[in-house]
Amino acid sequence: MSTPTLRGPVWVAVRQHRRVLWAGSALLVLAAVILLYQRYSATSAVSDFAGTGCSVEFPRANCDNTVRGFLDVQYAFHQWLNNTGAVLFALPGVVGAFVAGPLIGRELESGTYKLAWTQSVSPARWLMTKLAVPVVWTVVGATALVILYRWSRFQGPKGVYTVEWYDRLGFAGIGPLPVAYGLLGIALGALAGLLVRRTVLAMSVTALAVGGTMLAMITWVRPYLWPVETVTAGSWHVPGLGWTLRHGVVLASGERVDRVDCVGRMASLCDKLPEGAAYFVDHHPASHLWPLQLMETGIVLVLAAAAVFAAFRVLRRSHA
Repeated sequence: MSTPTLRGPVWVAVRQHRRVLWAGSALLVLAAVILLYQRYSATSAVSDFAGTGCSVEFPRANCDNTVRGFLDVQYAFHQWLNNTGAVLFALPGVVGAFVAGPLIGRELESGTYKLAWTQSVSPARWLMTKLAVPVVWTVVGATALVILYRWSRFQGPKGVYTVEWYDRLGFAGIGPLPVAYGLLGIALGALAGLLVRRTVLAMSVTALAVGGTMLAMITWVRPYLWPVETVTAGSWHVPGLGWTLRHGVVLASGERVDRVDCVGRMASLCDKLPEGAAYFVDHHPASHLWPLQLMETGIVLVLAAAAVFAAFRVLRRSHA
């Protein structure tokens, strides 16, 4: 029984860009190995620190060096969690630029696509083949990193560096968003490559499009993908809150005054609450993590599907 091998246009695409695929895979493996080592060091440090009798919150005089060494290890692990989140955050733009430039734009610019189309390969199949390789690599690579990132996260003792679930880098590594944004990057890269037909310019356009879309989603869309919860209390500080979006004073009439307005003319109002008023906080608790993740993932996948549809329409109109 023969071993199945890649054939036809898929084999050509893999062979043509094998160095980039190997380099990208090697970088993902290296990041995984370093993160595994840092996680092992961090958890071992927590276990060893627990046996010293020292505390991060209330350090004793003879515990200075112990606490300092423990925090150094935890800080290094915290930085690697952030670095892994940054990789997942930047992955869509990098993959999209690769699709737009070397994968599609260069062939259209040089005219080498004509050779493939004369070998019983239709334009639609040619584009599908070009997208299949980065799609598989992105789905497998991003999924592996997300699983590793989620497994690596752990809660140490109080006072230790942590990555909150609503942090931009932390949020990127918890759920399916990196895969969805990776597919969006591929779709926008294909569309840009077909429209611009120039390698460097297509890469630049894709990077700007992917970055702009992610910035808009994170800044203006994500906070409102799920209804916020409001807590009223007698002080600004309410324990146990998650992602705070807005806080201030709500008057007896129902009118809200943001905390930023409690400087200057309204300082007296916020310092001493009038009768019937209270402090309010609009926030997303930790239970909103998955609704926010799934809502944003769905929107991003719809945008990716729309970009792929547009890319095939452009290809059909340009090369009927």
